[in-house]
Amino acid sequence: MLRITEQRNMEYDSLTVTLEGRLAGQWVKELTRYLGEASLNDSKETTIDLTGVTFIDAEGKVLLAQLSQQGVGLRASGCLTRSVVEEIIGGGRPESVMKSWRGPP
Repeated sequence: MLRITEQRNMEYDSLTVTLEGRLAGQWVKELTRYLGEASLNDSKETTIDLTGVTFIDAEGKVLLAQLSQQGVGLRASGCLTRSVVEEIIGGGRPESVMKSWRGPP
């Protein structure tokens, strides 16, 4: 099961699509259909919030990669979703984290 919740912020001209559950199989197709009907281009900034996602299959990764290439932001927490997002956006840690990491004291 996949729950999709949309939140628009008119002040910042942003759209956040929050996902909860499994991004796999038929649910990838359902999200694709939903996003096709949503007006992603009507917002200056669009973010997919993956913090409630428990599993992402190969099709889900492909969809997220396509969205990322279109400029959609991906928000993640937890080992699974962070790993998938890092893989999609180029792997490794973000520059700011790498610069601040100096190793153990």
